[in-house]
Amino acid sequence: MKSIRELYRIGTGPSSSHTMGPRKAAEIFLAKHPEAKAFEVTLFGSLAATGKGHLTDVAILDTLEPHAPTTIVWKPTVFLPFHPNGMTFKSLNERGESTDEWTVFSVGGGALAEENSHNADTPEIYDMNYMTDILQWCNRTGRTYWEYVELCEGKEIWDFLQEVWDVMRTSVEEGIDNEGVLPGPLNLRRKANSYFIKAAGYQANARSRGLIFSYALAVSEQNAGGGRIVTAPTCGSCGVLPGVLYHMWKSRDISDIRIKRAIATAGLIGNVVKQNASISGAEVGCQGEVGVACAMAAGAASQLFGGSPAQIEYSAEMGLEHHLGMTCDPICGLVQIPCIERNAYAAARALDCNTYAAFSDGTHRVSFDKVVDVMKKTGHDLPSLYKETSEGGLAKDFTQM
Repeated sequence: MKSIRELYRIGTGPSSSHTMGPRKAAEIFLAKHPEAKAFEVTLFGSLAATGKGHLTDVAILDTLEPHAPTTIVWKPTVFLPFHPNGMTFKSLNERGESTDEWTVFSVGGGALAEENSHNADTPEIYDMNYMTDILQWCNRTGRTYWEYVELCEGKEIWDFLQEVWDVMRTSVEEGIDNEGVLPGPLNLRRKANSYFIKAAGYQANARSRGLIFSYALAVSEQNAGGGRIVTAPTCGSCGVLPGVLYHMWKSRDISDIRIKRAIATAGLIGNVVKQNASISGAEVGCQGEVGVACAMAAGAASQLFGGSPAQIEYSAEMGLEHHLGMTCDPICGLVQIPCIERNAYAAARALDCNTYAAFSDGTHRVSFDKVVDVMKKTGHDLPSLYKETSEGGLAKDFTQM
């Protein structure tokens, strides 16, 4: 597996696969062809189907147009075999002739890959790719997941994770303070502020649930508004993990170092899914985004509550298992409905997974690795209209009120 630095990407929303990835690809192609007199970019499949709602064209044009005129070609019904999020960049000379062509895929979480090569330019730094093997290592050595992360990444990973935590915390706090309507035709009002205020009027259990809703909503709304967030593992699911971490940090006075260790463990969990399945909604549906985010947050919560390695693995397994089959069907192609609400609900569910695992000794029949395998197969069996094309599910035949 590669570094968790590639899972936690700091940037602006609303979509890691549809905004961050294409922007990065445009930057790479521009650096290769600064002499070009014009560019042509063709978007395929899911990138074309929901690209306008996700600001895919804006990300590309903002990068290329200051240097040369750029044309975007939309082909939503053409799916390239390697991945649904395909795009082809062309550089043109003064006669309009193509001088180079590059097809690349945005494979989720802001990552790029060429056909049959998942980020081959970055090194593999983890020697174990499965949670079962890592759990056995923990039991054998007496260490835990975050120590395995440190062993593979080096001690400098903690400076990076401090930045991750700082951005997560800021996105919660800025999102809580923000009010008004999110951009786009849905005219969706932000809810984080009102949930935060209303939570104060409830007794302990309901107040706790209301606060975690508000924190997850805050980050998701920041993302939908184009604010600065951390992919965890994607933009569309970026509210789940910081919602859980911020709630525990505020309510239990947990130190930053313990929060960073929990982020490391969560990153390891997300990395296993990214390595062995997918975190792309266009490839496997929302189970690969919100489902994986719930697993990451559940594992992080279990660690912060003193869970054993087995209980942490069990908590993460439940977080993903109970999101199996979840479709990706954003209304109007926006990361708003049902995405924002799903983040809040998944954050609360992550804490429930931790509670359930804490009552056990961590022993269970279905391993996390098995659920990851089933998630991958389920995602591939889903029709394309349920995988970030806005052609089915909740997005089908939606009429603006």
